[in-house]
Amino acid sequence: MPSIYSQALSTTTTRAITARPNFPESKTRFKFIRRNIRMDSRRLPPKSSRTTSSNDGGPLHHHQKRPAPSVDNRSPSPTPKASDALPLPLYLTNAIFFTLFFSVAYYLLHRWREKIRDSTPLHVVTFPEIAAIVSLMASFIYLLGFFGIDFVQSFITRPSHDTWDLEDTANPNYLINEDHRLVTCPPPANVPPISKLPNPEPIITPLASVEDEEIVKSVTEGTLPSYSLESKLGDCKRAAVIRREALQRTTGRSLEGLPIEGFDYDSILGQCCEMPVGYVQIPVGIAGPLLLNGMEYMVPMATTEGCLVASTNRGCKAMYASGGATSVVLADGMTRAPVVRFETAKRASELKLFLEDPDNFDTFSIVFNRSSRFARLQGIKCSMAGKNLYMRFKCSTGDAMGMNMVSKGVQNVLDFLQNDFHDMEVIGISGNFCSDKKPAAVNWIEGRGKSVVCEAIIREEIVKKVLKTSVASLVELNMLKNLAGSAVAGALGGFNAHASNIVSAIFIATGQDPAQNIESSHCITMMEAVNNGKDLHISVTMPSIEVGTVGGGTQLASQSACLNLLGVKGASKGSPGSNSRLLATIVAGSVLAGELSLMAAIAQGQLVKSHMKYNRSSKDISKAAS
Repeated sequence: MPSIYSQALSTTTTRAITARPNFPESKTRFKFIRRNIRMDSRRLPPKSSRTTSSNDGGPLHHHQKRPAPSVDNRSPSPTPKASDALPLPLYLTNAIFFTLFFSVAYYLLHRWREKIRDSTPLHVVTFPEIAAIVSLMASFIYLLGFFGIDFVQSFITRPSHDTWDLEDTANPNYLINEDHRLVTCPPPANVPPISKLPNPEPIITPLASVEDEEIVKSVTEGTLPSYSLESKLGDCKRAAVIRREALQRTTGRSLEGLPIEGFDYDSILGQCCEMPVGYVQIPVGIAGPLLLNGMEYMVPMATTEGCLVASTNRGCKAMYASGGATSVVLADGMTRAPVVRFETAKRASELKLFLEDPDNFDTFSIVFNRSSRFARLQGIKCSMAGKNLYMRFKCSTGDAMGMNMVSKGVQNVLDFLQNDFHDMEVIGISGNFCSDKKPAAVNWIEGRGKSVVCEAIIREEIVKKVLKTSVASLVELNMLKNLAGSAVAGALGGFNAHASNIVSAIFIATGQDPAQNIESSHCITMMEAVNNGKDLHISVTMPSIEVGTVGGGTQLASQSACLNLLGVKGASKGSPGSNSRLLATIVAGSVLAGELSLMAAIAQGQLVKSHMKYNRSSKDISKAAS
């Protein structure tokens, strides 16, 4: 959004130009104005010498506090620039230096050609040649400055931090006069005075040293970028403290309650979070034991929703009492789908057939697998949209979630294909045919990450005693809610009660990417009465659970502890990928427990009652600090 000063400049300039009686109206004149505004703006006096007058004669300042400028009736001396080389209008100055540059260049080349023909040493120069060389250098430096190369400006002018910036200036009233210079004028009478924005009181917390105070001041003034504190200071904790204090002073808002102590900020540098000012506390609860494939697991769940852990725990109890659950990994492969474009659809189809030809797969595998010792290409499926081709690569990634791994492999194949398909234009390494962090039918159908199915048979007496409902009620509710109800809603992969609740809680606790909860929560819950209608068969099928046990947030202390609790911390040395696959089955088993318990609560009419009892705070939030 443009600032109020930008709007004032636009309005004032337009009115002044149209009202000026002798202002030339030719298109050439306006072209020079637009092209040379940037150069002319450098001729403004320093900000310390400029103020804006309000209608009543008083100074009108920017909404941020600035020191009042000293009163000085003398005209301020503008900072010399390359464009001030001659006291002429800028377009005449440009024409002179352009002509001078090409003239002396031609003269010198002509003279040097004659010396070469006459065998005269080039270092023997006459006075006209010396003058021509000096003129060539002067005009060359000017032209560099004219085209906006700032480092040249720093050599030919004195350093200044007062480069004119419309957002920072104290005077919004500028117009363009006959020689293209920016000058001031009083605001029109019909323009209301600019109201000052409320300025919150700064919050100042004493810091450890005077040096830290100076650094905070530099950050708040904008002379030191906040993002560079870690590299400048070499201390991530100290950088977070200083950044936090600068933020409080700038916004006038307190961050009290957001903890900063007790966190290893070195562990997130360059990989997890930029510009930290603290960390958010999320309670971690334990559900279990989850009896899965004959093994017991205590499942950590990070959540702020009441009843979620308790409900999942109840489902685990019912499953445990009935002999546990069984889970199977159906597929394991991360995907990435670049989009490329050709001049014709026929040419795009040729690449599609080339990629999907089984005879070429071994070649692509060799090229792809160079990216990592764990990456193994599994297949390529293509889809066309006109002359655009989407190539969906799928590969195993060991115990890593694998997005970076598969992306590197895809880049290798694209570089390889460029040798035979010179006319292939790579539009993007991801064309959304992957599809990452978005609900998509391709993930629901083809799978992405780990495809898992988990099932359990809950005995009739357990359904009645632990879940407080009946098998028939659960089967009917599942059909009408999870299947028919989701179909009526047009759900995509959402044929379940609340799979994303459990997936998100485990993802946060174990350091997964929370955004991948979108496709990882694709789930269809099935319930059926078995054993002559006495017992309940329940299953969840989840085709795209995207998890890893190495990389990203999995190596942070808290998340690593939760992975260690499950026995899947780090990479498996004996069987690469087995830890991440086990984690995916635990997620599916926990979802099964959560589905079982919530559906029982809904069937028995206990959902609202339990949430009103356990998920409502008794604290008076009106007294909480803002």
